[in-house]
Amino acid sequence: MAKICICLTAKTLGQNLQILEKYRKHVDIAELRVDCLDPDERLLIRRFPEQANVPVILTIRRDIDGGYFVSGEGTRVNLMARGLAYADVDRRKNFAYIDIEDDVSVPSLEEAARTFGTRIIRSYHNVKGDADNLPAKMRSMLHAGDEIIKVGVTAKSTWDVLSLLRAGKEFKGREKVLIAMGHYGVYSRILAEQFGSFLSYTSPVAEKNNVRAAPGQFDPEMLARVYRFRNITTATKIYGITGFPLAFTGNPLFFNSVFEMENTDAVYVPFPVDSITACMELAKELGIEGLSVTSPYKESVAPFLDEQSPEVEKTGSCNTLTRCPQGWLGANTECRAFSDSIQEFTGKQNLKRVRATVIGAGCVAKAVALELHRLGAKALILNRTVRKARALAQPYKFAWGGLDNPDVELLGRHNDLIIQTTTAGTEGSGFGDPVEYYSFTGKEKIMDLVYGPRITPFLRRAADAGCQILNGRDMFTRQAKYQYAQFVGREFPEHLLPKVQFGED
Repeated sequence: MAKICICLTAKTLGQNLQILEKYRKHVDIAELRVDCLDPDERLLIRRFPEQANVPVILTIRRDIDGGYFVSGEGTRVNLMARGLAYADVDRRKNFAYIDIEDDVSVPSLEEAARTFGTRIIRSYHNVKGDADNLPAKMRSMLHAGDEIIKVGVTAKSTWDVLSLLRAGKEFKGREKVLIAMGHYGVYSRILAEQFGSFLSYTSPVAEKNNVRAAPGQFDPEMLARVYRFRNITTATKIYGITGFPLAFTGNPLFFNSVFEMENTDAVYVPFPVDSITACMELAKELGIEGLSVTSPYKESVAPFLDEQSPEVEKTGSCNTLTRCPQGWLGANTECRAFSDSIQEFTGKQNLKRVRATVIGAGCVAKAVALELHRLGAKALILNRTVRKARALAQPYKFAWGGLDNPDVELLGRHNDLIIQTTTAGTEGSGFGDPVEYYSFTGKEKIMDLVYGPRITPFLRRAADAGCQILNGRDMFTRQAKYQYAQFVGREFPEHLLPKVQFGED
């Protein structure tokens, strides 16, 4: 079973020991990054394994491989030798592993390591990103049968991650570490078992004295607790969320906390992808059982669907994929979730005398418009791109208009209910309040489908005016429960909802 390795990159051995102690219960192995130590501290590394009291990897990473060591190669080899010197008969007091790059050959050092039980990790790093012909590269690294192959490639696309995954399958049964570095490869660190990796490297990102050792590394506590890394096996069912950039999503916390409480052998993983075609290839390669689909792929996933729910057929938008006998079933859980949420919010089963405004014309707005029409409301669609507002409004005979050149009077005639469906208000969106020109009367009911942060600038201004407000967490929770039912084939266990985790606002 794959292990969690904490990368220790503080400037002193004492600081590294303090960090290790804090995270000890979440890790199995520690990597001492000697290249990050102050020069004087590098001379004292020999006793670190005994002080750490966990298996330790000795690593002195060169700058050309993404590390911080810039002195000569002779100095680096001497430091490695110092770390292995005076080996103890009690192997727990020695470095358990030493990381030696594939292009480095120091027979005396390697012989000393093997003599005293220190395993060699033969590593190759391509920080610039080149996943071509990885099987050939890995074959060339088979120097000795007792070595662990380590390949780290910066993934510049989902296809790069797929190349690494497929290369690893050619070396099934060989002890190895495969890492797709960077944002595209974050799931390779969670699904180390599926990638055939011996361990997953992590960084305690909250520690000021510790720098992240490589792009894309998780915090060890998050990997251990949120993703239950130590429970993942090749039999574990894989679910996840796909889209790009997936900068913020509460789905992994939600689903993984439910799986844990139910003791279900499943994990929910973020899959940031740059191509829906590559995503579907990845799903096939990993045997993914179900996916939540978010921007920008809710519509472009359509050609890959073998069955569609009525909501997908009507909106053209799919946010849920599950396996079916024919292949993939596409569903839209946002429609029902919005209806349930708005009915409870307004206290009405139908909206026949309600005039509503929908801000936005994207995929979420399509689900909202469909349900508003079904419930009998008259609505106005406002969007920055007017033609999109018009295209969404016309099938339902709704009014439409632009956000950049607002018709305040038109909005005033559709203000019983105002629903904000865009990403405005989320961190990094660049937009705070999409209708800042509108003065709330205090009688409007305001719904913002953003669920993080809990109160957006739009909601804050509405609340200050005396409006009744609702953020997107209610709808998010409802659609996630319906996705759960789609994924596992049974209703969501409502008794667990008060204990479900969502993430920080």
